[in-house]
Amino acid sequence: MLSKIKKNILKLRESSTLAINEKSKALIKSGKKIYRFGFGQSPFQIPEKIVETLRNNAHKKEYLPIQGLPSLRENISNYLFKKTGVKYSKENILITPGSKEAMLLVHVAFNGEILTPAPSWVSYEPQAEIGKNKVHWLETSRSNNWFPTAKELENKLKKIKKKKNLILIINSPNNPSGAICKNFKELAKVIKKNKLIVLSDEIYTDLSFDNNYDSISKFCPESTFISGGLSKWCGAGGWRLGFLAVPNGMKDFMKSLKSLASESYSTVNTPTQFAAVEAYEGDYEEYKKKARAILNAVGMYVYNNLKSNKILINPPQGAFYLMPEFKNKKYKTSSKMCDAILNEIGVAMLPGSDFGFKPKKMLARLSYTDFDGIKFFENVKNCNSISEEMVKTYAPNVVEGVTKLSNWAKNL
Repeated sequence: MLSKIKKNILKLRESSTLAINEKSKALIKSGKKIYRFGFGQSPFQIPEKIVETLRNNAHKKEYLPIQGLPSLRENISNYLFKKTGVKYSKENILITPGSKEAMLLVHVAFNGEILTPAPSWVSYEPQAEIGKNKVHWLETSRSNNWFPTAKELENKLKKIKKKKNLILIINSPNNPSGAICKNFKELAKVIKKNKLIVLSDEIYTDLSFDNNYDSISKFCPESTFISGGLSKWCGAGGWRLGFLAVPNGMKDFMKSLKSLASESYSTVNTPTQFAAVEAYEGDYEEYKKKARAILNAVGMYVYNNLKSNKILINPPQGAFYLMPEFKNKKYKTSSKMCDAILNEIGVAMLPGSDFGFKPKKMLARLSYTDFDGIKFFENVKNCNSISEEMVKTYAPNVVEGVTKLSNWAKNL
């Protein structure tokens, strides 16, 4: 039977982020105490007005335009212009069932090769394989905040023989490191010089702890695709609504993406698109401010209580991830190490090898969202004074899991 499946599809396995979520749930159901640091999703409730808008439009059952509701695309166009200063016209915005689907469509349509930094989100490489596009990895370092320098990018490009069509993927704030790229201007010079296309995954940008929405599109708008959506800042991961903004000079690319959309998911579900109009039109800055403040406070607690001579780690800058590196000679791969951590102390994390690092590099991704976000949110009155005591009160699973992980590392 396997001979009936395409070779590039046979190589695929379930997304490790989704798999660890299901495994954690199964272990909890079996009665085991698990600290769910493996799966990254917003712990906060969707703003009530957005939920109300969904409720009020639940009766609408008509198919919407393939490209998406015009008013939603207009709002996203305005949102991106306000945040980046770059005007992506509504004609060049495609509404998709999640930003993940938006990026998959790019990989399927694109004829070329992909350059992605390590670390990168677990789905970039598999999606490239589905699209039959060769992947080149560019390994980064903690000292450079887990993003490539302009020189590192230039040197990597010299080693790639076919440079005619090449997409560079940039994700900031980054999954899995929680880091923010600080050298867009320098990278853009290399991007322009080598005529690269950029896929900028901006799903976490509204969760930048310095409240500075930054985008590579500011420096190379003519070649930057932007993907985003509701799943992270809005807490609406299960609603599956994302978007892709296509550079204004790439109308043929948009035409092909629209055709792919029409032959796959047809259109994104109608009620959610109407709710998303409210999400991108309404003023949710206070909601975002409180979400950032809580995530920053929890992330700093994790950072301060893990950093040691046995655990190397950078402070959080955005999203809800950290990437600790464990100094040990006991385990041969990061995957075996993470399995041991889960089995011995119940802390679920993902190995660095899932994000593009060599298996022997003892890195792991830690998502610090295992807490009741609704209760925490309700009890924050001042975003500027979220104390360690509040973290201990409203994120007890995170606190307990971090203590167990810190003690475990001491014995390495």
